[in-house]
Amino acid sequence: MSEALDAYYRELGLSEKVYSYCQSVEAGLADRFSQIDAVTEYNQLKVIKAMQEHKVSDYHFADSTGYGYNDIGRDTLEAVYASVFHTEDALVRPHITCGTHALTIALSGNLRPGDELLSPVGKPYDTLEGIIGIRPQKGSLAEYGVTYRQVDLLENGDFDYEGIRNALNERTKLVTIQRSKGYQPRRTLSVKRIGELIAFIKSIKPDVICMVDNCYGEFVEMMEPTDVGADLCVGSLIKNPGGGLAPIGGYIVGKSEYVENAAFRLTAPGLGKEVGASLGVNRSFFQGLFMAPQVVGGALKGAIFAANIYEKLGFECVPDSTESRHDIIQAVVFGNAGHVIEFCKGIQAAAPVDSHVVPEPWAMPGYDCDVIMAAGAFISGSSIELSADAPIKPPYSVYFQGGLTWYHSKFGIMMSLQKLWDAGLVNL
Repeated sequence: MSEALDAYYRELGLSEKVYSYCQSVEAGLADRFSQIDAVTEYNQLKVIKAMQEHKVSDYHFADSTGYGYNDIGRDTLEAVYASVFHTEDALVRPHITCGTHALTIALSGNLRPGDELLSPVGKPYDTLEGIIGIRPQKGSLAEYGVTYRQVDLLENGDFDYEGIRNALNERTKLVTIQRSKGYQPRRTLSVKRIGELIAFIKSIKPDVICMVDNCYGEFVEMMEPTDVGADLCVGSLIKNPGGGLAPIGGYIVGKSEYVENAAFRLTAPGLGKEVGASLGVNRSFFQGLFMAPQVVGGALKGAIFAANIYEKLGFECVPDSTESRHDIIQAVVFGNAGHVIEFCKGIQAAAPVDSHVVPEPWAMPGYDCDVIMAAGAFISGSSIELSADAPIKPPYSVYFQGGLTWYHSKFGIMMSLQKLWDAGLVNL
């Protein structure tokens, strides 16, 4: 069996040197992988329990058209999401085009002119800059009279509690907490730390809405931010919770009032969740959610494998090879554009779709510099599938995530190293 497997890797372009190095690294990860399996099993049971509680049946997979009134599949799916996240309500729709759109709906639905938005964890992800108005953009919150304030993390990554206390004021309506690092060098926030931050904020201003951008974090831990006090939790279905099967969509879960406000922004005041045809995606949404814990577990193994591969070669990895994991993203700091580009070429070469394509940096909308993205995905832009992306600017870090199976993640990382080896950029 081993010889046949080795031969297949040879056929797929891996050299003996790279393959042997990677196999030696994997051999030392059994305990870490066992810990991931335990979390995966817990979350799998949580999803099954929610589906059973709401008596999911095959008729829930039927589609609706037109206005979408009384779409029992759509409404049951949202009830399942609310149960999984332990919230009062949920909005789960194919009409939400991406994570940025979901966040925009949640923000716009719950903020009014004269309100202030606060980020206590520093600058949010690049694509939100135009939404907030940090970068001037038509239709931004700033154009509607919503102000913005942020408190950066301390140099050691801790929350600046005194700065947050000073920033909270009578106009602070909503606090947005980005769980994942985005393109920032900071650590991803654990659910425990998010809970501590929310408790502190609520002790000063109990009526403030605490919203968590949960992208890339779902099912990584046994708890979600809504288990530790988040009023709203927002994410994309072409990331973790869609399990690689959702073709589009996003979710907003939380307190009924705030979810309803978001629904009125998504559709129209007075209509909200009552309209919105499911257009044949219900089955994919249900099945994707069912598969999500297992898919996320495989992606986590890939992230840990990548950290161990590249840290041993002397590159800084965030998180490092031993840290606990709170999202599926693995950053590797290369220090120059050449390494980043070759890494992404390797991820692309390992894809089942478009493996023949060579990724190049380009001026992607919503970013302030060229960005390179590698993804051979069944769903366009699906970053729960094997993918890597990086802004072409210092410190030249690449961000790796996903893989619908652990074995695909493993192959992608090995191919990334192969490309760097072929280009003479690493020594083994």
